[in-house]
Order: sequence, then structure tokens, then C-alpha cells
Amino acid sequence: MKAGRKKQLLTEKEAEIMNMLWDKGPLFIREMVELYPDPKPPFNTVATNVRTLEGKGYVSHEVFGPTHRFFPVVKREYFREKSFAELIRNYFSNSYKNAVSALAEENKITLEELQEIIKELESKKRPD
Repeated sequence: MKAGRKKQLLTEKEAEIMNMLWDKGPLFIREMVELYPDPKPPFNTVATNVRTLEGKGYVSHEVFGPTHRFFPVVKREYFREKSFAELIRNYFSNSYKNAVSALAEENKITLEELQEIIKELESKKRPD
């Protein structure tokens, strides 16, 4: 990540590429194109998205003759934490409680799952 630059969230297309790199490791553009389902995006489209990610400081490359192999320089966990925090801030009044309540109201999380979470939190509070 370039110093002084504000880290940005990923677009859907950028997230697809980052997930490929996190899951598969360093890849050439042609390898990325092959990982897409049919119909595959054009090589140039993928290359443009990769270069955008590189410009943002999320991806770097190694030179292999006339081609480049790209790899992530930012961990997946960074985006998970940042994206989740932004979601909570923008849609749940910066309240994690409101987010969990919404999940429960929409039947996206069960009472049993909530009880498991509570047990996990309680066990973390206990001294070892």
C-alpha cells in the first residue's frame, strides 16, 4: 500500500481478482482469465482491473520476461474488517447490536447460533 494513500474498498470486479490471488497465489493474467466461468471476460479487461489494483497498492508483480505475475500485497482480513466496519457504519447507525438484531429479525441467524456466540464470548472472558 502506498504511503499516505487512503485505502479504498474494492469494486465487485476487483474483489473477484483479489479472491483469485488470495486463493490461488501469484497468477498471470491469462491464468486469471481461465479461472472465470464462461463467458470469460476479455484479457484486456482483466489486465485493466489488475493494473487498477496495482495502482491502489493492493497488488504487485514479478517480471518474467515479457510478462508479469501478480500477487496480493494486502491480506484478505484487512478488507473483511474494513468492509464490515463500513457496512455497520453506513447501514446500522454504527451499531453492531443493530446489525445482529437485523439478522435475527430477518431470520438470518438462529437463536441457537446466537447462544453459541454468547457461550464463545463468555468463555473468552473467563480467566485461564
